[in-house]
Amino acid sequence: MAKKSYNEKLNDSKNMPEIVEVTNPDAVLKFGGTKMLIAPPLAYDKIMKSVPKGKVITSDYIRKYLAQKHGADYTCQLTAGIFINIVAHASVERDTDETPYWRTLKKDGELNEKYPGGIDDQKLRLEMEGHTVIQKGKRYFVKDYKEKLFEISE
Repeated sequence: MAKKSYNEKLNDSKNMPEIVEVTNPDAVLKFGGTKMLIAPPLAYDKIMKSVPKGKVITSDYIRKYLAQKHGADYTCQLTAGIFINIVAHASVERDTDETPYWRTLKKDGELNEKYPGGIDDQKLRLEMEGHTVIQKGKRYFVKDYKEKLFEISE
């Protein structure tokens, strides 16, 4: 069987969105509830497409927004990270309908080394849009990213 392309993965929503009941007391305490959303990749793509030039968004903000939208306590961090990565790679795989994935940052405004082209490409794209990228140790962040956060309004 041939390996799926990123765009095939992006468009494969299976049974998502799905709210999973979490019973592990440690997880319930850590994440603040028993209802965990697993949102489909296209939900992340839709939000990431809406971020305009000059603005940024964080994966945490997207996850909180999706959880609220679907009546869940939180969104699965693992699938969110995987699906955001799929969105980025699917965008590069297509010749049209680009998703500006480089505007989606990790927690605290950190750049994502797993994006196509790595940190260097994301840094260049963000700087071309007017953002200042600073280095802290081995990690890179958008300076004052909170001032440039995009708020979803649907």
